[in-house]
Amino acid sequence: MTKSDEGSFLSRVRSRLADLHPAERRLADFVLDFPGELASYSASELAHLANVSNATVSRFVRRLGYANYEEARRRVRVEKDDGAVLFLGSVGESDPDRFLADHLEQARLNVQRTFAQISMAEIDGLADAVLEARRVFLIGMRAGHVFAGYLRRQLSQIVADVTLLPMAGETLAESLASIGPKDCVVIVSLRRRPALIEAVTAAAIASGARIALVTDEAAERRADVAWHLRCHTGSLGPLFDHGAVLSTCHLLATRVITRSGRAGRSRLTAVEQMLETLGELRGPD
Repeated sequence: MTKSDEGSFLSRVRSRLADLHPAERRLADFVLDFPGELASYSASELAHLANVSNATVSRFVRRLGYANYEEARRRVRVEKDDGAVLFLGSVGESDPDRFLADHLEQARLNVQRTFAQISMAEIDGLADAVLEARRVFLIGMRAGHVFAGYLRRQLSQIVADVTLLPMAGETLAESLASIGPKDCVVIVSLRRRPALIEAVTAAAIASGARIALVTDEAAERRADVAWHLRCHTGSLGPLFDHGAVLSTCHLLATRVITRSGRAGRSRLTAVEQMLETLGELRGPD
């Protein structure tokens, strides 16, 4: 293993700040603010942006333990692809009106590209599995937990036994151990993925339950699960655009309600009657 394999790019920069010469320190401060620039610019372009010489750039990357600038840039590209927010920032700013239009276009493309890869047969098959399951488990970590929670909220209007994991105050093992072949598990796994999500997915598959994955487009398509819905999350800014993830969850929840038939309508009616009894929701203003 080479030195450049030890730790992240940013951790190597931070660990050497005290030993840098003034020009190198100016370059270090720049890349700490905008580390993703190394993935986009040549050494000369980076030197110009940071107001240092080409020789300073060369000395700097060698101090970090990289053989040359290209090796450092390859490392930054790996970390940028992994989704670190700092690596997605840019030193430039676009015109606000232009940025708004471009943002809307990117969001539209994400949804369009996502739905172009999903068939209604897939969605309806998963919706039926949810309705037929003894229990439904929704699993998500970090950003994935938000969308798993949204899906639980929507599905619970039709499906009586829906569990969101991780549960507060419990380990995942306590819940995963109870999943069985008659259950359905939906795992929302988005960049940046915690290392634990792979073990969780493997445990869910081993349980014999029917498994659906909802991921970003960077995840390699898996053949060991019943459904794998890959959502495009491209963005013009430092954060991933999860609009297509939400649209996919919304589509699934809508089809569950639509395909639930008389049993679903009976539960919706019971829920509405209980809301009226308890007076939990305000009427129209």
